[in-house]
Amino acid sequence: QAQLIESGGGLVQAGGSLRLSCAASGRTFRSKFGGWFRQAPGKERELVVAFTWSGGTTSVTDSVKGRFTISRDNAKNTVFLQMNSLKPEDTAVYYCAAGNIYGTPKVELYDAWGQGTQVTVSS
Repeated sequence: QAQLIESGGGLVQAGGSLRLSCAASGRTFRSKFGGWFRQAPGKERELVVAFTWSGGTTSVTDSVKGRFTISRDNAKNTVFLQMNSLKPEDTAVYYCAAGNIYGTPKVELYDAWGQGTQVTVSS
């Protein structure tokens, strides 16, 4: 089973940038799809970016399109979420997840989760 460790959250002013990292371990993680989710206080966890761990396929939700991108360091088994032009409404705990169905927003279908990292965007 894949194990995921996130890092890179923090406090940033509106318009700023942050890069989150998700380091994966486990012998099967390369066969899985992945997703970056976020959960704001009082809201459900939402999928913002879906990706394949092996590279080549990425989908982003409309609210972050043109601002959030994925990159990978396959040698380090790490996926990065580059977040630019951040807005206060991007404030949330961000989670990395691994599953077997590409792009599903159903959290119960992901079988590995990171611990989450807080992103706070001030206005």
